[in-house]
Amino acid sequence: MTYSILVRDEETGTIGGAATTGSLCVGGWVLRGRPDTGMSASQGSAPSTFWGEEALDLMAGGTPAAEAVRRLTSSDPGRAHRQMTALDCGGGTGHFTGAESIASACAAEAPGAVAAGNLLSNADVPQAVLDGYARATGAVSARLLAALVAGREAGGDSRGLLSAALLVFAPRRPPLTLRVDLADDPLEALERLHSCATSGDYADWTRVVPVIGDPHRWQAPD
Repeated sequence: MTYSILVRDEETGTIGGAATTGSLCVGGWVLRGRPDTGMSASQGSAPSTFWGEEALDLMAGGTPAAEAVRRLTSSDPGRAHRQMTALDCGGGTGHFTGAESIASACAAEAPGAVAAGNLLSNADVPQAVLDGYARATGAVSARLLAALVAGREAGGDSRGLLSAALLVFAPRRPPLTLRVDLADDPLEALERLHSCATSGDYADWTRVVPVIGDPHRWQAPD
C-alpha cells in the first residue's frame, strides 16, 4: 500500500529514504534510519514497525542489509503480509516481499539504492522510482523527491496518494526529517515543505546546530 526508496550517495556518504502512500502517516509507519547505521522501510498490508527498528539494530552490529532482512523476515509468521527494504552505511541493500502482499508488489535494486512497493498500479513502479532518482540532480533530498514523483508518473499507489515523507542523514548537515501526514497532493506539499526547510532563515539557522561530523558545533562554519 506504499512505495519507498532508500539510497546512499557514494560521493558524500549521505543516506536517505522517501516514501508515499494512499493512506495516512507514511513517515511514522515506514521510514527508519540512523546516521551511523543505515536505513529501513517496513511496509505492507500488516507492516511491522519492529522490523524497521530491528534491522537497524542488526546493521549497527555489523550485519549487512541483505542478511538483516533475511533474518527478520524468515522468523516472522506474519511475513507473507509484509514487505521491507534495508540499506547499510556501505551501500549494501536487501529487500523482501511477502507472498500474500497485495499486487502489484515488488522491488528493484541499483548500486546503493533499493525501491519497493505494494498495491501498485503496475510492477514497473519501483524501477521507475530508481530511474527518477538516477536522473535527478542536486542534493540527495531533492533527488529523493524526484524519485517519488517518477513513481507517481509511472502509476504509483493504485489508490492515489495521501501522505509522503523524507528522511536524510548527511555528515555535515543536520538530519532532515519531513512528513506530510495527510494532503490531497502530498508530493506537492512535501516539495513545498522541503523548499522551506532548505532555504531562507530556517536553513541559515541549521548551519549552527550539531551535525554528525561536528557533534559539538554551535556556530556556522567558515
